Amino acid sequence: MAVNGILGIKLGMAQVFTDDGTAVGCTVLQAGPCVVVQRRTKEKDGYDAAQLGLVEFIKPQRVTKPMMGHFKKSNAAPMRRLREVRIDDSADDTKAGDRVLVDRFAPGELVDVTGISKGKGFAGGVKRWHYRGGDSTHGSMHHRAPGGIGGSSFPSRVWPGQHFPGHMGRARVTAKNLRVVKVDTDENLLLVYGSVPGPVGTYILIRKARKAK
Repeated sequence: MAVNGILGIKLGMAQVFTDDGTAVGCTVLQAGPCVVVQRRTKEKDGYDAAQLGLVEFIKPQRVTKPMMGHFKKSNAAPMRRLREVRIDDSADDTKAGDRVLVDRFAPGELVDVTGISKGKGFAGGVKRWHYRGGDSTHGSMHHRAPGGIGGSSFPSRVWPGQHFPGHMGRARVTAKNLRVVKVDTDENLLLVYGSVPGPVGTYILIRKARKAK
């Protein structure tokens, strides 16, 4: 099976000791188990991918009738989270109903983890975009304001995409090249070295690193 990704949940932080006694801080991820709910093919859909569903309990009344029919096609139980993962090989034999487990990852391997970052509410330019700010003394009335935002003569307008105060965080972020420290196939756990976007309980997508260093 050429599916190189899996859905999971961020559980928190832990500490692992290496063989030489070094303490390593890790992020604990619940990786799967997942089920292939639908197989996308290039002949029918224009691209090759597998739609994965994270196996977890969900009340039947929270699933719509169209989604119930969608799950019945693959003989899968209703799931809360679905996500498509691209498949590079068109001749791959992945089909609906196949299980995707954490054992496809190995210690020492590099992975990319995608999630929604923590929401921080409304923030000014200094915090949100790292503005330098104005002087703090000598009568300055320009402490944390953005300063000039447009040209005085040309172009005499504010450019699209100008950095302003606004909502900070709660964006889709990918942490790249995180090293797998430990794989627990019994508990479906994956320990990676480094930080993972989002608070505890965030749904994440774990994929094998595309640009491994």
